[in-house]
Amino acid sequence: MSSARNVSVALRRARLPRPRCFVQPIVSRAPSRIATRSFSVTSAVNATKEIKYTSSAYPNLKRDPKFAEITAEDVAFFKELLGSQSAVIDGVTTDAADDIEPFNSDWMRKYRGHTRLVLKPQNKEEVSQVLKYCNDKKLAVVPQGGNTGLVGGSVPVFDEIVINTSRMNKIRSFDEGSGVLVADAGVILEVADQYLAERDHLFPLDLGAKGSCHIGGNAATNAGGLRLLRYGSLHGNILGVEAVLADGTIVNSLSTLRKNNTGYDLKQLFIGAEGTIGIITGLSIMCPPRPKAVNVAYFGVESYEQVRQAHQEAKSHLSEILSAFELMDGRSQQLVHQSTGNKNPLDSEYPFYCVVETSGSNGEHDMAKLESFLEHIMGEGIVADGVLAQDETQFQGIWRWREGITEALSHLGGTYKYDVSIPLPELYQLVDDCRERLTKLGFVGDDNSFPVRAVVGYGHMGDSNLHLNISVREYNKEVEKAIEPWVYEWIQKRNGSISAEHGLGIAKKEFIGYSQDETMVKLMKQLKDLYDPNGIMNPYKYI
Repeated sequence: MSSARNVSVALRRARLPRPRCFVQPIVSRAPSRIATRSFSVTSAVNATKEIKYTSSAYPNLKRDPKFAEITAEDVAFFKELLGSQSAVIDGVTTDAADDIEPFNSDWMRKYRGHTRLVLKPQNKEEVSQVLKYCNDKKLAVVPQGGNTGLVGGSVPVFDEIVINTSRMNKIRSFDEGSGVLVADAGVILEVADQYLAERDHLFPLDLGAKGSCHIGGNAATNAGGLRLLRYGSLHGNILGVEAVLADGTIVNSLSTLRKNNTGYDLKQLFIGAEGTIGIITGLSIMCPPRPKAVNVAYFGVESYEQVRQAHQEAKSHLSEILSAFELMDGRSQQLVHQSTGNKNPLDSEYPFYCVVETSGSNGEHDMAKLESFLEHIMGEGIVADGVLAQDETQFQGIWRWREGITEALSHLGGTYKYDVSIPLPELYQLVDDCRERLTKLGFVGDDNSFPVRAVVGYGHMGDSNLHLNISVREYNKEVEKAIEPWVYEWIQKRNGSISAEHGLGIAKKEFIGYSQDETMVKLMKQLKDLYDPNGIMNPYKYI
C-alpha cells in the first residue's frame, strides 16, 4: 500500500474529511526545497501616525547627566575613522532626521529615541576604536542589528549613539565536516540559512523575522524561535563569540571546537546580554545537516487539554524527527484570515490549532512514524480535523497560518506583546485569564470606544513558550496598567519566566524581580559594573 493511501486510510478510520485541494497527503521533499519560508516584519496600520518618544512614555526615566552630549568634534572623529560616507549618518552637523528615523524607532512603532548619530563600523577593529573613544568621552551607545526586537532593546531612549552592525555582513568560513559556521554579527539570518542550504546544512534558528534580523542580534537576545525544539538554544549551539567591550578591548573567543573546557565559559555572558556589556562582532555556530525529508501537518483541536495530549503523543510517536509543535488559538487564525483573505485549510472553526513539523534523513521511515501518529491521534479523537502538505507551496501555506499572526495583528494598531515561559498545564490559562480581566474592566470590544480589539495566544509547545498578544487600537496607558504588573505576578505565582526569548529591553527592565531573585540581580549588576564601569553600553535597559 502506498504512503499516500495509508494516510488516506488513517483519515477515513477517524471519520474525518479527506484533505481538500489546498493540502494533500504528505510526501517527502528534496533538501534544496526544505524550509525556505520567508517572512518580514511590517509596521502597524497607523504608520502615518507619529510615534511617541520613549522618554515621554516613561516620564520617570531621566537622561543620566554623566553622559556627554555629541559635538561636531565627535562627529568629525568618527567620519575620519570610518572613512566611508555611508558609515556615518550625521544629524548633529546636518539635517538628517529622515535618514536617522528608522534607527530611532522600532518596527512596532512603540519605542522612539532622540539619537542624532548612527555609526556603521565594518569590522571589530573599527568597533573597538569607536567604543574606546565613546568610553573615554562618556558617550552612551546602543548596539543595533536588524532592529526587529519586541522590547525596545535595540533603539535609543535619549541621544545615545546607535552602532549598527549592517556593514559587518561577511560569512568568514564554513567547515562541512564539523558543520561550524563562522560569520560576522551583521549577517542576516535568512542569508546565513540560504548559504548553508547550498551546502546541505541549516542554521539552528528560524524566526518570522529571518529576512531582517541579524545573527548577532539573535545571539544578543538569545532568540529561541521555531527550531529550538529540535536543535536547542543558542547557548548550546554557539561555540565561540568575538565581541568588543566598552573600553575597546577585543574579546577573541571565536572557538570552533565543540569541546573546550579551559576555564570560565565567558562567551555565555554575551548571549542574551542585549549589548549591555559589549558588542558581538562575530560568531562561530554549530549548524546541523539539512534534513532530506520535511513534512508538516495542520490540526484543529477542541480544547487545550487535547492540545497537550496531541503534544505528548507527538513526542512519543515522532520522537527524534519531531522538529516543531506550534500552538495557535482560534482568534489568532481568524485574524490571519481577515488580514490575508486566505481560506483556512480546515472546513470548520476550532478553539485551537496546531502545526506539527517533522524532519529527518529517511522519507519512508519518517512517513511510517507519521502515519502511526496520525492514525493514533485521530482514532482516539484527540484531533478533530487535520490536513497535510504535499509540496513547497502547501508547506509555505500551512506555515503562514502560524507565522502570519504577527503581521495580522500589526494591521489592527498596536500590540502589547508578552513572551513568557509557563509550565505546560497552565500555559494557555494566562490568555483566558487576561481576556477575562480586560473584558470585565470594559476594555474589550468591537467598536472604537473600546481600546482592546483582541487578546490572543500562540507559541511553542515544545519549550513551554507562550506569546500573549493584546491588540489595541492605539497604545493606551490605562490598558497597560491593567496588564502590568498583573501579568508578571500571574507568571511568578506559577514559577514561570517573564521573558522566554525576546529579552528585557526597556519594556521589562523594572519587572526582572518577578523571575530573578535579589542575589541574581546583584550578580548581574556586578558583571555590568565590571565590564562597563561607565555604563555607556545600552543604558536605561536590562538591569
